[in-house]
Amino acid sequence: MARISRGHHDDPAAARVVRGLVSPILGVFRTQAQGGAILVLSALAALFWANSEGADFYHHLLELPLAVVVGEHALRLPLEHWVNDGLMAIFFFAVGLEIKREVLSGELSDPRAAVLPIAGAVGGVVVPALVFSLINIGQPTAAGWGIPMATDIAFALGVLALLGARVPLWMMVFLTALAIVDDLLAVVVIAAFYTAEIHLTGLWLALGAWAFVLLMNARDVRAPALYLAAGATMWFGLHESGIHATIAGVLMGLSVPASPRIDRRHLVDEVEASLDAFRKREGKPLASPKQAAAALTAMAHATSAAEPPSHRIEHALHRPVAWLILPIFALANAGVAVGGETSVGAALTSPAGLGVLLGLLLGKPLGIFGASWLAVRLGLGQLPPGAKWSQLLGAAQLGGIGFTMSLFVTGLAFGEPGPVAQAKLGILVGSAIAAVIGLFLLGRSLPAADSDAAPPAGGH
Repeated sequence: MARISRGHHDDPAAARVVRGLVSPILGVFRTQAQGGAILVLSALAALFWANSEGADFYHHLLELPLAVVVGEHALRLPLEHWVNDGLMAIFFFAVGLEIKREVLSGELSDPRAAVLPIAGAVGGVVVPALVFSLINIGQPTAAGWGIPMATDIAFALGVLALLGARVPLWMMVFLTALAIVDDLLAVVVIAAFYTAEIHLTGLWLALGAWAFVLLMNARDVRAPALYLAAGATMWFGLHESGIHATIAGVLMGLSVPASPRIDRRHLVDEVEASLDAFRKREGKPLASPKQAAAALTAMAHATSAAEPPSHRIEHALHRPVAWLILPIFALANAGVAVGGETSVGAALTSPAGLGVLLGLLLGKPLGIFGASWLAVRLGLGQLPPGAKWSQLLGAAQLGGIGFTMSLFVTGLAFGEPGPVAQAKLGILVGSAIAAVIGLFLLGRSLPAADSDAAPPAGGH
């Protein structure tokens, strides 16, 4: 998606160092972009399935009851509920890990650099919510104001990937940081405004499990089984309390240890000590096969101890979340039967559908761009080096691609099938148009690809 240009006077050694630093970042973006393509295919498959002769089987499959039994206790939920509450808890866990990384060591750790995506995210949450609310004042669908708030980063990066080497790194970083912030804001909104009733017994169970997790973190306990058991307990407690259970995923992501067991100096010492086993003295190797194996094991343990568990888990979750969990969610939630009262025209002129459509198409880009411009104008933030306002406008338009979180909030906001279908069609059509407009704006504002550019770092 992005390339590191190499001029005639560039230092090849320096270029290799830069590529080494940028390559892991691009790897994450590439996974997200590929996941976006799979997400599109899953959404199209769901639409086709829900409007085919197999529509009845599609809906019966989603209503299939599944139970988890522990002793005499059983939790029985339909398959769609397990996907939206259970499987998506893993997605929210990954969101929590990303938030923690960005705040501690990423784009949001530098206050000056963080102002622009934070301002853009706040504007991109407030303005679309206002647009939806203005259209739905006094309507039974007024509770859906949270639907057009969040940017789907997988879709957005998938669209950026279509522009190839023309996409600057700052734009991918800006969109990712913005999406992380508005995901956080969406989580707060879900917890605060989409909880009808709280049952204290379940809440106390969840809080007790979270306190246990925080205590393990403070005592530097890193046993995965204990964290898994505590996370499952927290999920069950929140589910029984009435607060959406996926919040447990975010809380667990924020609680995973983010510090390494050993610092870089100890890592160097451990590795150098292990490498001594491979060095030769007086022409004779010191290491026997058994000693060599022990040295390799020691180096593996040292490098593992130098990487924070939160980083390791986040990296391990990227592909499963992007390529499996989110596509399954799309398959279970994007299947809208189009026809009759849920025809595209009727849905997009209904208060719910129109509010979502305009919230994504107009509210999101205006909020992101306007708040970013205001932050720079007030001297609170600054444009990334080499960035232009026209390019930021194109990126802001891609912020109007709201799919995963928008579909998720739709299920929480509405109980009747009519408004649910109308909002979903608004999401699908609005996101598609936002992608096309964003691609057009960026195609005109980004410079042409450098034919002398080096291949993408780690790419094909």
